[in-house]
Amino acid sequence: MPAPEAERWISTFLAARAAELGAARNTQLAYGRDLIDFAGWLERRDLDFTTAARGSVEDYLVHCDAQGLSKATRARRLSSIRQLYRFAVEEGWRADNPALRLTGPGRVQGLPKTLGEAEVTRLMEAARTRARNPADRLRDTALFELLYATGLRVSELVGLPVAAVRGDPRMILVKGKGGKERMVPLSAPARAALAGWLAERDAVEEAGRKAGRPPSRHLFPGEGRDGHLTRQYFHSLVKDVAVLAGISPSLVTPHVLRHAFATHLLAHGADLRVIQTLLGHADVGTTEIYTHVLDDRLKDLVLTKHPLARKG
Repeated sequence: MPAPEAERWISTFLAARAAELGAARNTQLAYGRDLIDFAGWLERRDLDFTTAARGSVEDYLVHCDAQGLSKATRARRLSSIRQLYRFAVEEGWRADNPALRLTGPGRVQGLPKTLGEAEVTRLMEAARTRARNPADRLRDTALFELLYATGLRVSELVGLPVAAVRGDPRMILVKGKGGKERMVPLSAPARAALAGWLAERDAVEEAGRKAGRPPSRHLFPGEGRDGHLTRQYFHSLVKDVAVLAGISPSLVTPHVLRHAFATHLLAHGADLRVIQTLLGHADVGTTEIYTHVLDDRLKDLVLTKHPLARKG
């Protein structure tokens, strides 16, 4: 743990971020880990947040590079430090921001991994048959159909309240990053899968109620601290289903299915702004990366399938 003064800086900063920006819990945890690491590094050099200079921050970034941390991680750590000091200046804790003019390592924006439509179909089929327990098969089917139909983030998916899907809705309300809400439509297969899972889930809940157990407000109840299926459990489930589908588990994650949702929509003519809204992206620039994935596929199609290409 950092020294009491450093801990006060970090906790106050994170509380202010949560109050003013509605920062997501996972983002808060990442910022906290970054700042605790920086505080510990400073302490080992008899420094602290109030005495660290620009050179100290630069040396810390060199240390992170020597540890083999990725460019994205180093860029995030610098961002955490910069924002902490910006807050410190606003609060009068410091007169300057030693990280203000540092550019950092930059972030390499790679193309998102995705899956073909045939591969997604195989995953759906595998999800329906993986579990031995019929109830788990219904739950797994609902999870996969819902994820591919909506492109939800995994935290949004596992944390869905059951009230959001009552009454066979055509659209559901999702609370995303920073508490921002958006509406996403449900496909017919997703609605059918949800109906099957809801019937099973409600029967189990009713039996639990009679036994004196409190009901769950979550669509996918679990043993996690928050009372719903954990992200880690679903991540492992996706890997198991990929193996059963004959797809390398290294190629499949919940986020890859979110990418598949966006890429396939775009390939079938959906407007980029619509996809931005469905994914919950604040900036359309984040969504535009999917056009590059599609460009590569179209280029490959022309080079391999065009009559002139075959003549060449």
